[in-house]
Amino acid sequence: MSSQPQPDGISAVLFQSKLGWMVVVWNDYDLRELTFGHHSARHALRALRTRVEIIRTANRAKQELVGRLQEFAEGAIDQFLDVSLEMTGLTQFRRKVIRQCRRIPYGSTISYSQLASRAGSPRAARAVGNTMAANPFPLIVPCHRVTGAGGTLGGYSAPDGLALKKRLLLHETNTLRNLTGNV
Repeated sequence: MSSQPQPDGISAVLFQSKLGWMVVVWNDYDLRELTFGHHSARHALRALRTRVEIIRTANRAKQELVGRLQEFAEGAIDQFLDVSLEMTGLTQFRRKVIRQCRRIPYGSTISYSQLASRAGSPRAARAVGNTMAANPFPLIVPCHRVTGAGGTLGGYSAPDGLALKKRLLLHETNTLRNLTGNV
């Protein structure tokens, strides 16, 4: 794990996981951005919207989140609902969609139109899709659990696209099956 605090309170940690290279970016209090699924550290850093230097030591809470993400990549069930998100740059609609997406249970899926309804805009499935495509917090806001009508996968903007989305969904389903004996 690589991890100097930035002058404006932004810090980032770069690390490897079973879901590829990840970078987690924080301001002083909230998660600001997450990218994952990259084949190299260089690709992960290039994918960031925020330009930062990687810090070598993170505080305990940030180290804990890195550990939780690594465990999630290995099959641990985690909803990440306690992770505070930096959403000041997002529209009110996108905030609602993100809040509702976070509530999708591990191993479950809902459609873009169902998520639009839950966010209070039942006719905004396409806008929900755009919000999911621009999700700065994948895994924490589990956009991979949002599918097209009739269970089609829809899209996925992470590296390896739909193959990674399918891998995540199968991973969650298999984890639940192993724990409960059924799904």
